Amino acid sequence: MKSILDRDTFQEIQNRLSQLNENSERQWGKMTPAQMLRHCQGPLNIMLKHDDYNLKPNWFFNTFFKKAMYNDRLWRKNLPTVKVFKQTEERDFTQEKAKLDALLDEIGSQLDKQDWGDHPSFGKFTNEQWGKMQYKHLDHHLRQFGL
Repeated sequence: MKSILDRDTFQEIQNRLSQLNENSERQWGKMTPAQMLRHCQGPLNIMLKHDDYNLKPNWFFNTFFKKAMYNDRLWRKNLPTVKVFKQTEERDFTQEKAKLDALLDEIGSQLDKQDWGDHPSFGKFTNEQWGKMQYKHLDHHLRQFGL
């Protein structure tokens, strides 16, 4: 699985994201492009330690789902969304795109960072695991809109 902490992969994600517009058609799911942009900010905010969304360590998720966050298998379409990241309100595409771009720029300025720290639910994550998880999540939602 690719990692968002790899410079070429980081650029690939930015290039794909630049092709998204408010009229991009979803291939599955319920979110609009603007809602997807808002949704994708959550895990990046966690990685950057801007917000932990009151997530707590969870033995069940840690035991059964942690590896799926960063292994080499693509996520299935229409997976359930963690409640705190579910987007149902209308969002402004331009504003949400700018916020996501800013978070990505912040990560992009720290690609060589040695320790991204723990995840509030999953506990210890290596840089490799953080990078793969973020790539998988962004890739999943870009594919959701055909990108």
